[in-house]
Amino acid sequence: MLDSNKDSLKLEAMKRIVAMIARGKNASDLFPAVVKNVACKNIEVKKLVYVYLVRYAEEQQDLALLSISTFQRGLKDPNQLIRASALRVLSSIRVTIIVPIMMLAIKEAASDMSPYVRKTAAHAIPKLYSLDPEQKDQLIEVIEKLLADKTTLVAGSVVMAFEEVCPERIELIHKNYRKLCNLLIDVEEWGQVVIINMLTRYARTQFLNPNMNESFLEEGSDKTFYGSDEDSDEEEEDKDKKAEAPMVKRKPYVMDPDHRLLLRNTKPLLQSRNAAVVMAVAQLYFHLAPKAEIGVIAKALVRLLRSHSEVQYVVLQNVATMSIKRRGMFEPYLKSFYIRSTDPTQIKILKLEVLTNLANETNISTILREFQTYIKSMDKDFVAATIQAIGRCATNIGEVRDTCLNGLVQLLSNRDELVVAESVVVIKKLLQMQPEKHSDIIKHMAKLTDNIQVPMARASILWLIGEYCEHVPKIAPDVLRKMAKSFTNEEDIVKLQIINLAAKLYLTNSKQTKLLTQYVLNLAKYDQNYDIRDRARFIRQLIVPTEKSGALSKYAKKLFLAIKPAPVLESPFKDRDHFQLGSLSHLLNAKAGGYQELPDWPEAAPDPCVRNVEVPEWTKCSSREKRKEKKVDKPFYSDSDGESGPTESADSESDSASGSESGSGLEESGSGSESEESEEGSESEEEVEKDKKKKKKIELKKPVQVSESEQSSEEEVRKHERKNKLRKSVSESESDDEEESESESSQSESEDSESEAEVKKKKKAAETKPPPKPVKKECKKEKKEMSLLDLDDFEPTPSPQATPLNSFLSSSLVNDLEGLSLSDAVLSPAAISPCSALKSYELLHRITGDGLCVEYCFSRQPFPPDANMVSVQMQFTNNATSDTKNLHMEDVKLQSGMRVNEFTEIELLPAGETASAVMGIDFCDSTQAANFQLCTHRRKFFVSIQPPVGELMRPVFLTENEFKKEQGQLMGMNEISEKLTLDAKCRNEHAIVQRVITAANLSRVPCGSDKECRPPLPPPLPPVHRFGGRTVTSGSLVLATVSSREDGAAQLTVNCEKMVIGTMLVKDILLALTQ
Repeated sequence: MLDSNKDSLKLEAMKRIVAMIARGKNASDLFPAVVKNVACKNIEVKKLVYVYLVRYAEEQQDLALLSISTFQRGLKDPNQLIRASALRVLSSIRVTIIVPIMMLAIKEAASDMSPYVRKTAAHAIPKLYSLDPEQKDQLIEVIEKLLADKTTLVAGSVVMAFEEVCPERIELIHKNYRKLCNLLIDVEEWGQVVIINMLTRYARTQFLNPNMNESFLEEGSDKTFYGSDEDSDEEEEDKDKKAEAPMVKRKPYVMDPDHRLLLRNTKPLLQSRNAAVVMAVAQLYFHLAPKAEIGVIAKALVRLLRSHSEVQYVVLQNVATMSIKRRGMFEPYLKSFYIRSTDPTQIKILKLEVLTNLANETNISTILREFQTYIKSMDKDFVAATIQAIGRCATNIGEVRDTCLNGLVQLLSNRDELVVAESVVVIKKLLQMQPEKHSDIIKHMAKLTDNIQVPMARASILWLIGEYCEHVPKIAPDVLRKMAKSFTNEEDIVKLQIINLAAKLYLTNSKQTKLLTQYVLNLAKYDQNYDIRDRARFIRQLIVPTEKSGALSKYAKKLFLAIKPAPVLESPFKDRDHFQLGSLSHLLNAKAGGYQELPDWPEAAPDPCVRNVEVPEWTKCSSREKRKEKKVDKPFYSDSDGESGPTESADSESDSASGSESGSGLEESGSGSESEESEEGSESEEEVEKDKKKKKKIELKKPVQVSESEQSSEEEVRKHERKNKLRKSVSESESDDEEESESESSQSESEDSESEAEVKKKKKAAETKPPPKPVKKECKKEKKEMSLLDLDDFEPTPSPQATPLNSFLSSSLVNDLEGLSLSDAVLSPAAISPCSALKSYELLHRITGDGLCVEYCFSRQPFPPDANMVSVQMQFTNNATSDTKNLHMEDVKLQSGMRVNEFTEIELLPAGETASAVMGIDFCDSTQAANFQLCTHRRKFFVSIQPPVGELMRPVFLTENEFKKEQGQLMGMNEISEKLTLDAKCRNEHAIVQRVITAANLSRVPCGSDKECRPPLPPPLPPVHRFGGRTVTSGSLVLATVSSREDGAAQLTVNCEKMVIGTMLVKDILLALTQ
């Protein structure tokens, strides 16, 4: 079939061959027949031939070399898959003679138009390096070029090549650091793992330790503690003073904005479906994050424990290491580490390890109850590990030591010999701490020598009796007598302890044991094991003084009966954290081949300017310069921008402190920026641009409503422009810095001149125009409400008697203006119409609340203290006969990541009166309820606030083109469509807009269904209504489209980066439109 002239037969043959390879069968004999078809013109055949060659080119090198010219031609093929496959085959031929050809091919592929081919070039680099390490310098040049690539497809592969070829060349990463952080979320999963591991090591060399002040304080406290000892010399006190001096000089820690960028961009990956990605982010946070923020990884790691046993094993190894240093992180998830009967033994032992690490005074009773159950297990290794865990808990927590010891003694009567043996070993270690209190236990254990056959247990009992023979003077000689009888049949470890016991008893009670000791030493003298023979000779010379014995025999008692320190029972994972978590070396607790050590934190922070990217002159433009000037005072990665998720208070402090540095860094790197830099910039830049577009759009629409007389119209418009300008500058001076307000007013002046020119053009086109008087009145009414964008200058629906509307100002334009919610405080209730009527929810019923009734609504206003919080308006009504005092919140219980800004306490609410308060809740883009206690001076009430999904958004202004562009990027899994039949009352445009905006806090996108935007065509297109917004916490884009027909059939489409929010929003809007 492979020699056939028909491509269909060749294709069928290749499919069968590739299927054989996939099943693991050897198809290398077919190599000559397959390699002939590499020149086939059929692309499908060619692809399969290359798949085969990649598999067998290394085995059949000579035959592959014969076709090398064909592979070179394949590198020029117009099809990107063929070019990539040709390069893959070429790099699989491991012959040094073709190194120059491979090098040339890689260089050409690195400049290829297709990202897939560039990715293949990155994969080929490590293969060539392993074949010929002398090519390193040339390969580094290619890596440097590929690192600058902006596509996500290439990023992971080139970082892998960097790690293989030149991991020490950290300077190659500087310029690409921010780009890699921003691309990380979109790179394929295994690429994410490689990049995160590389960035972990990079960050350890470039940033300061975020916990350095804390660790220094701990060291300082230790030093002062030991320094205060009575025996300390004056020199030591001087040293302590010197050590304390740097603590005073040390500056407060300020996190580098680039350090914060890395932490913020990796945090969403904790929700990845790939366990390796979650593990990589967890180790990054453990090694790099401030102590207060590490807790976020616990929930993600616990989630992985529901995965396969192999994944569980790796995760538990890392959790065991983390739980030693950061115990509090996993304490809330204690029950997740309880052992199931179906768990494999190695998983059980690791969970046991974690439970032991998490044990403290508060939870020890629960853990010990669990351990009691585990001892009944049929798995002997697991039971032994449980008994050891009980011993560790007893040594670490003094309060339960006696309880544990009594429990272990009870186990000595267990039928299972292994349980008894393990108990003996652990009891021996515990008794060393307080032997004088427990002589009864030693006597009880001495009786067990007849029954216990496990060598380690017998040896432990003998050691205890020998060590504390003064506590059991009558029993010890008898035990030695029994042991002397069975000496020849004992294991080596037991024989050594019998010799030790004999020696100790000879030194303390020689009358009773002298002959027994000599008998035992004589038996040992002729033992088969040379260790035992040597020990016997040594002890005889030491304890039985003769003329030949040396000076050591005088000190025999000191040598044998010295007080020995109690053993410290430590976790086997204690010192593993010097290996990078998640690595093979950490798993094996030994350095594996290719492992790169985690660098120590630098003493002083290296220059952060090395990460600034220089921008070519030709990319700079005046509009960008204006925007940069305006943004100088704002931090580079500020927490106020849309993309930052819920962060700890420590984050915001560090960000605000480092903001000025990063701002200046931006200016140095050039006032304009490439597309790469614009990706790195936070969303606040986009918002500034959108603000400008909003103002332009509004001011362009204003001239539509100019007075009837042409002479007065221009003057009136100019007056309004001046008033607007005045308002804008006042509002900005209140909210922003003085510099920002100056730049803003200069911006508005330039736009005013544009709008005046526009007025003159449009004035001729308009025939009938409403008089200016109503406009004037409206301005006076709304003077108190000052805002950046004022739509209140014109009323969309003035009284029809006084002002007949021009056909140019159609009803759909009015609807557009109603739908526009550019700023939460811009539109008056009259302008928005009934869609601004907010739905109230009952928080506390007056009967349940002893006369106190509480209602709340989502006000859809920005919450000033924190832009990432949803503003909740609460109304308290006292229906009781007596006054209510001290209304406040307590015991707030939230899901991970959520935050609450509590309302200020209401000291007094008289009977029959009503009071209101505002609180902010960061729901973290979820509909999880915020639970808390509402407290008065008399009672506490458990209440919860659960948001509808539509209230988790804020409106965003988009033009139709911007909407379509963003929608095009949110297709596939991010798009949800549903067909529906509109309610009879909801067939007109106004009703649809009103219901959608009531269901979700979105803004109307103008010109979606506007007939004035296009000339009337014979077949009119079905009206399309578009709405846009962003989620409050993460700033994820939410786009909704409703296209309707006259018969009531409609289609609802929601595009959202967060699929869960999209699905819930579709349900809510469907409900609003169909009921």
